[in-house]
Amino acid sequence: MLTHGAGSHSKSPLLVALAEAFAAAGVTVLRCDLPYRQSRSYGPPRPGDAAHDREGLKNAVTALRNLAPGRMFLGGHSYGGRQSTMLCTDRPGLVEGLLLLSYPLHPPRKPDQLRVQHLPKLQTPTLFVHGTRDPFGLPEEMETAVSLIPAKTLLVRIEGAGHDLGFKGKARQEELPALVLAEFQKFFA
Repeated sequence: MLTHGAGSHSKSPLLVALAEAFAAAGVTVLRCDLPYRQSRSYGPPRPGDAAHDREGLKNAVTALRNLAPGRMFLGGHSYGGRQSTMLCTDRPGLVEGLLLLSYPLHPPRKPDQLRVQHLPKLQTPTLFVHGTRDPFGLPEEMETAVSLIPAKTLLVRIEGAGHDLGFKGKARQEELPALVLAEFQKFFA
């Protein structure tokens, strides 16, 4: 199950491309809008939306388990990925793994406002895909944050990519979905 970042939705080019690549490999994929996006079509989540968004993710995982048997993975881009990690910290064993795209380690230009408090409690194997030019976390900062997680982790760097991982507007990085799929298959084998 994949979800979107703070200013986006489930039809973002990045999520669509990844879902298509995974589906072509025989993986059932649900792209879902977080509750805040379901209630309004634009704008970022409000400060009080996070808990409701996590509850929505939990409900979506439960619904998908009823439709598709087998191992379950949760993830998303930026805010969606962060909410996924927080949910899995509170509910160990909810899913078999996390796929985090451009984890928002801190607000741009504010490296002192780290969002890592929950990571030392995360017991879910986690695959990070992160651009080397992402202003929400430089490669060295990401390595330090990932090392806080006691579960199995892998940080895949996308050279030269920013927070959008090369999917800005309609432009897209053609090789990224295949790379993410291959790394996912190896990591979660």
